[in-house]
Amino acid sequence: MGGKSNRSVAMNPTRRVNWQPVGVALAFILCCAAAPAESAAPPSDTEAAELQTRLRSLREANAAVVGVRTIAVEDARSIETLGRKRLGSGVVISADGLVLTIGYLILEAEQVDLVLEGERTVPARVVAYDLASGFGLLQALAPVKVGQARFGVSADVSSTEPLMISSGGEDGGRSLAQMVSRRAFSGYWEYHIEGALFTAPARTDHSGAGLFNANGELLGIGSLVVANALGDDHPRMPGNMFVPIDLLKPILAEMRRNGASSGSSRAWLGVNCVEDDGAVRVARVSSDSPAEEAGVLPGDRIVSIDGTAVTQLETLYKTLWRSAVQRDVVLEIRRAGQSQILHVQSVDRRQTLSKPKGI
Repeated sequence: MGGKSNRSVAMNPTRRVNWQPVGVALAFILCCAAAPAESAAPPSDTEAAELQTRLRSLREANAAVVGVRTIAVEDARSIETLGRKRLGSGVVISADGLVLTIGYLILEAEQVDLVLEGERTVPARVVAYDLASGFGLLQALAPVKVGQARFGVSADVSSTEPLMISSGGEDGGRSLAQMVSRRAFSGYWEYHIEGALFTAPARTDHSGAGLFNANGELLGIGSLVVANALGDDHPRMPGNMFVPIDLLKPILAEMRRNGASSGSSRAWLGVNCVEDDGAVRVARVSSDSPAEEAGVLPGDRIVSIDGTAVTQLETLYKTLWRSAVQRDVVLEIRRAGQSQILHVQSVDRRQTLSKPKGI
């Protein structure tokens, strides 16, 4: 999945990113975490103790990352965009084997397996898929015998501190990263979050990967590869978008209890939209969706929704979600130079998702 942000970065993105101190600092820690080496210049007792603490924390964080393999139900709508078989990662966040991952990996999943220590697998069940945040929760159905990650504070991440991205599964690995921007993010698939973390360099095995600080604390879950982690109107820098862990903390108990947060109960139209030079245009219309039934077509420009002018995805989504889930949504569109008013009967997105047989 991909998307486009629609806010300027909060920090100064025009500065030259200085990778050297970040790379030297965390590369040394990561290398030691993998295979401790002898040092020609022994550190002081205080430095040695601090290093050992960080090494232990990073090893534990990396060990908490597992692979996730899923197969969607045969009639899943999401197969068209995500495929039926999906591979990614997740992070164990509780002693009883609760795994945090990115939601699209487990969307409409029929079968879920956790991949541990290379090829060892453990079956899992879907606990929650949260539309509002994009998080997913899995419960291991057998002991995973790994530690659990500790939560950090994503709001406190600095653009100068070294970070670690860790993925799981047979081809899992870890690498250095740096946060290059933090801002709101709007995805074309009717998705919006605040405070998304953007890192560089880019990783292709980002789906569900864990983002950790140098103390081994979990800061976010990988969602996307983006063309420009710095944001629009700034020098191009490919990177990744991570959903911040701070979004999970207030809704975790609710997700475990109800399968989603209350914020996931929201109107859905079934349109994929993109921003295009100050306009919002329809890129794709989901089959059998409210938008398709109302006659919305790819290429339509959405001028307004329920009387509110639309120039950004964020405005479109927030206006759509602030009223009743099932209602008559009034779209003003512009097609072939002509304005039209379309009435779209929105539905609860959760009610459109396919479920495994017997559920």
